[in-house]
Amino acid sequence: MAPNTSKSGKSTPKVSQKLNSVEKIFIKYRRCDSPQTWWIVFGVVCLLTAATRFYKVGEPEHVVWDETHFGKFGSWYINRTFFFDVHPPLGKMLIGAFGYLTGYDGMFPFVKPGDSYEGVSYLGMRVCCTAMGACLVPFAFIIVWEMTFSLPAATLAASLILFDVGLLTLTQYILLDPILLFFIMGSVVGIVKFHAQREKPFSISWWAWLCFTGSMLSGSVSTKFVGLFVVIYVGLHTIKSLWDLYGDLNNSLTYVAKHFLARALGLIVLPVVLYFVYFYIHLTVLCKSGNGDGFYSSAFQSQLEGNSLYNASMPLELAYGAEISLKNARTGGGYLHSHIHLYPEGSGARQQQITTYSHKDFNNKWLVKKWNEEPGDWEDDDPVELVKNGDLIRLEHVPTGRNLHSHREPSPVTKRHHQVTGYGENGMGDVNDVWRVEVVNGEEEEVVKTVVHKLRFVHYLVGCALMSHNKQLPKWGFEQMEVTCNPNVHDLNNLWNIEENVFPKLPNSSFEIYGPNFVEKFLESHTVMFQGNSGLKPKEGEITSQPWQWPINFKGQWFSAIDGFKVYLLGNPIIWWGNLFVLAAFVLVYFYHAYRTQRGKVDDTETKARRDKTLEACGWLVLAWGLHYLPFYAMGRILYFHHYFPALLFSSMLTGVILDYLLESLPSMVPQYLSSSVYPWLTGLFYSTLIYSFYLFAPLAYGMHNLDPSFENSTVHQIRWLDSWEF
Repeated sequence: MAPNTSKSGKSTPKVSQKLNSVEKIFIKYRRCDSPQTWWIVFGVVCLLTAATRFYKVGEPEHVVWDETHFGKFGSWYINRTFFFDVHPPLGKMLIGAFGYLTGYDGMFPFVKPGDSYEGVSYLGMRVCCTAMGACLVPFAFIIVWEMTFSLPAATLAASLILFDVGLLTLTQYILLDPILLFFIMGSVVGIVKFHAQREKPFSISWWAWLCFTGSMLSGSVSTKFVGLFVVIYVGLHTIKSLWDLYGDLNNSLTYVAKHFLARALGLIVLPVVLYFVYFYIHLTVLCKSGNGDGFYSSAFQSQLEGNSLYNASMPLELAYGAEISLKNARTGGGYLHSHIHLYPEGSGARQQQITTYSHKDFNNKWLVKKWNEEPGDWEDDDPVELVKNGDLIRLEHVPTGRNLHSHREPSPVTKRHHQVTGYGENGMGDVNDVWRVEVVNGEEEEVVKTVVHKLRFVHYLVGCALMSHNKQLPKWGFEQMEVTCNPNVHDLNNLWNIEENVFPKLPNSSFEIYGPNFVEKFLESHTVMFQGNSGLKPKEGEITSQPWQWPINFKGQWFSAIDGFKVYLLGNPIIWWGNLFVLAAFVLVYFYHAYRTQRGKVDDTETKARRDKTLEACGWLVLAWGLHYLPFYAMGRILYFHHYFPALLFSSMLTGVILDYLLESLPSMVPQYLSSSVYPWLTGLFYSTLIYSFYLFAPLAYGMHNLDPSFENSTVHQIRWLDSWEF
């Protein structure tokens, strides 16, 4: 991928004839008039990247931060065990593939941060994630080069990413972040390289970069939904390109239509197809029942191999005396659940709590009874009586013997609904325990069926319907989901399925035929993921990170807090604060040149070309930064410091472009005898500061070994510049 250095829009530096060797090297570096120079600089950047990223990649030898989640997900892929997560599957599948290909057997439990990796082949997963994170530096180099054709700008931008200890920390563990950042930056590399092929439309290289961009876009969204931001960015870039083609009157409408169709194939159809493929692999590989089943509908679960309830089958029809579990039919709903704890004072009647719970549990079991008599034992010879549409029943909680009950007391969280409780002793209660079973769209006297029927339970006296929704109870309710009696009987959240049906007197039936097809499972998976993301609210007393804090590096994030080896995610403050300063400088530069243009000031052709190239590149980078940062202000979900890092990449590239522009402009603003030396001195000062700041803050990323920041002479104490930095 040797660059075409003849494309450079940079002016030739004006220098005196008497130059020392250092100044000559800098002139050659600034001109980049040979591919060898480009490759030497690019090679040095790649070597430094490998040295900093893979140094101590195996440390610490214990679970770090969210490795407890994503390492576990990788294990489940290896074991083919179904699970639920709020993110799309590609990143987790790659982690599982990394582990499988490097000898990890998927048996480590990843219980909590700090668990030792002794005897576990975890290093392969770390190294592969780190390798993807290491690609960010050369990616940034290529992006800025293609935008500016300036070797110093590309080097500056790549160096700002290379020497940021925050990016180093975030990309050297078993996490989704290095994978997501890889695909985001890969998408931008693809679109700028594709744009570079505009003089060779429909050539092999043109198609190759178009398809590469589409593949990277699909990877971004298939890893995390925030990958949609780079899709918007590439979409805007594509619209601008097509608009320019349309505006060229030398191009026929047929020619423009061909370009449109090609981009639609490469940037829409290809990513969508790949996105479906990733989910098909995900749903095919995870074929064994696991702890994620409870988030999906009963029909979905019937497809999971290893789930004894569905493969061993169970009675199709519901009879009095059966033990059942009820699952809210709303996708992602939980099981009707109770436990021995009571509602607290001030939360309606102090009776037993009724909730929904997303996992299978003995406390989800309910006994179906007639409204006016107790059922016989399973061993009795009494005739089997089936539950029919419109019957009045009671539901007794099997572990505690209390009946499902409602009354006109307001629900503790949703005050406009009625409270649902567990009431009575050993199945004996009162008339407020009576519910009418209604089969949705069912015929009169139709027998209630397991899994197949959607049911509504309407309270006999109050007339409200049993409901589950996504409002969490406070800590006294163990943050499980609230169950209420909804006066709006026709609310879709009032619908339930019988998932488990145990009754030995009836023959078992197979439910495999009721399983959904791939498209239905695909849609249900997304509904569950969206609900899961929207439900990620800050818990009571939890300290959250705010978007305004991120660019100023206000507060970091603990990755490992184990005594003897602590890792703290914090950006290099010189880079982060410098990025903000340069962002402001860009605004000033932009308005300064807008003012000059408006006042009729005329620059020479080379100066104007360099300025236009710089401002165009900066405009696209500012747009990418805004797309990856500003939407977080509108999000209601819980947010963390690491959410800013995609935006940081574009902010750092912007800084590299602006610094290069300012450094190139300075020689013409100083006396002639200083013009040849000001650039090398300022460049040297910049890189010296950058490297030294990396040296100072590197212990935060590589591990603080037995360092007590309380001592005045501690290295860590000396770099704690803000009180909000908790290390």
